[in-house]
Amino acid sequence: MGVLLVAGSAITWSFGGTIARFIHVDDSWTVVFWRALFASSFLLLFMLWRDGPKATGAMFRSMGLPGLGVAICFGVASSCFVVALQYTTVANILLTQAAAPLFAGLLAWAVFGERINAATWAAIAAVIGGVAIMVSASFSGEVSPIGDGLALVITLMFSAAIVITRHHPTVRMMPAVCLGTAMACVAAFLLSGPLAVSLPDLGWLFLFGAVNLGAGLAMFVTGARLVPAALAALVGTLEPVLGPLWVWLIHGEVPVARTIFGGAIVFLALFLHILNDWRRQRERKRTSPTA
Repeated sequence: MGVLLVAGSAITWSFGGTIARFIHVDDSWTVVFWRALFASSFLLLFMLWRDGPKATGAMFRSMGLPGLGVAICFGVASSCFVVALQYTTVANILLTQAAAPLFAGLLAWAVFGERINAATWAAIAAVIGGVAIMVSASFSGEVSPIGDGLALVITLMFSAAIVITRHHPTVRMMPAVCLGTAMACVAAFLLSGPLAVSLPDLGWLFLFGAVNLGAGLAMFVTGARLVPAALAALVGTLEPVLGPLWVWLIHGEVPVARTIFGGAIVFLALFLHILNDWRRQRERKRTSPTA
């Protein structure tokens, strides 16, 4: 179930680039504001509906420092993603984000001593290589230190959130991501220009925030605490793989051969790793003594 939820979040997030293509707002901080506002509102209403006001308040009070850490990570990452698009190419951001499994694995190993088996490392290498092939045809040759620096920040924040969520499975992280998007909303309000947008843009911003970000975060924080950090980050690479596919189908931008070839490598690596992990779990259950 954990893998399915993380995969569902990645698939939901993969529509972000396609949705952003429909939004015609010049100020990126205005986009961050509306996206974060709709995302935090969705998450809060979802918790109130699912758990009730009393339990929701208790979850916010009990999330502690791990929850605050996740809130900061996702608040920074979601803001940097929108702003980075102003300075660098989507390809640069996707290629940098592909390193998230490696960063998460190294961070989990360095801080918590979490072991990563050879099969996972091999899959991580294949995924990074596949995404590198996929986006290599899109590089323009222009490098933006600001944009690429923000892309690196996104990757580091995402990796840290994965590790924190995994190693505090008893902490409910839904309030944390709600707080994180609320923090991003406040920061964007202070940094943005005029917040007025057209009605069509407001509709796309609602989809961009409530569904793409809010629902994606809800699935991710629920599933990430159920699987190893490196595996969660690995499955999350479905986002940069599927993103170009939706743009192709919806906006008619046909991907080049390298995109198709690189995406196939990533899908194959993910499929084989998940299949191998499922087989190991079945074998472990079969050989474990019954109580």
